[in-house]
Amino acid sequence: MDTTPLRKLENTAARCRRKVIRMIEAGHAGHMGGALSCLDIVTALYFYAMKVDPRNPQMPGRDRFILSAGHKCMAQYAALAQKGFFDEKVLDTYGALNTKLPGHPDMHKLPGVEANTGALGHGLSIALGMALGLRIDGKKARVFVVMGDGELAEGSNWEAAAAAAHHKAGNIVLFVDHNGLQISGRTVDVMNMDPVEDRFAAFGWGVATINGNDMAEIVNVLDSVPLKAGKPSVIVANTVKSRGLSFAEGKAEYHYWKPNAEELKKAIDELDRKIEETAL
Repeated sequence: MDTTPLRKLENTAARCRRKVIRMIEAGHAGHMGGALSCLDIVTALYFYAMKVDPRNPQMPGRDRFILSAGHKCMAQYAALAQKGFFDEKVLDTYGALNTKLPGHPDMHKLPGVEANTGALGHGLSIALGMALGLRIDGKKARVFVVMGDGELAEGSNWEAAAAAAHHKAGNIVLFVDHNGLQISGRTVDVMNMDPVEDRFAAFGWGVATINGNDMAEIVNVLDSVPLKAGKPSVIVANTVKSRGLSFAEGKAEYHYWKPNAEELKKAIDELDRKIEETAL
């Protein structure tokens, strides 16, 4: 892939990160750390890999996206707004009463959201049901999932992983946002699930490992799925918590962020510069 499409994706990711901060500014707080760590992946899915149509969100043959780690919803909201699923002015209602942008995705409130998520560990099970339904209906659409590494401690994930391999659900593509941190600290200290790759391989999945904040690596792996014919694919994406904000990167305290005015201005300035730097 030449550099121009990659540069465009990187600029789109920067614009989406800026939209996350726009929502934080409107709602005065939010789950920022994980939203920023997975945003390069979410951007590549919506603007490179997935067949979706903002003018027809319920298009029968569309690809599906499930954000299992629902608290990272600002990443999805930003991408949906950037893609044109809803007016960007709605971003300014984040945190308000009766907003269409609640703290976890709600399929009944916002076009483009395929499932209500946020109770961690359920997204992969939902995705498997969708994937099998698509196969029964003879549709070649795929189901993409993003989950967090802290979420892997939920046993329901592994029931779904076993069932997906058993049913040869090759139309599932799972990204594990492996940023190493959760609200309580380091995932290896809270509940160590490493090596994630070996666990999924033992369940019968095709497995890859990438830098989940490197757009070229994300695009390359998306071009390679399914990683093994007839098997679901998992990409363990090593990322940085709060990616894109130098003062917050890799710090657990920014999992949920309530910024002061100085921090907010610093974030806005930094991301505005990134948008300019990546412009074509």
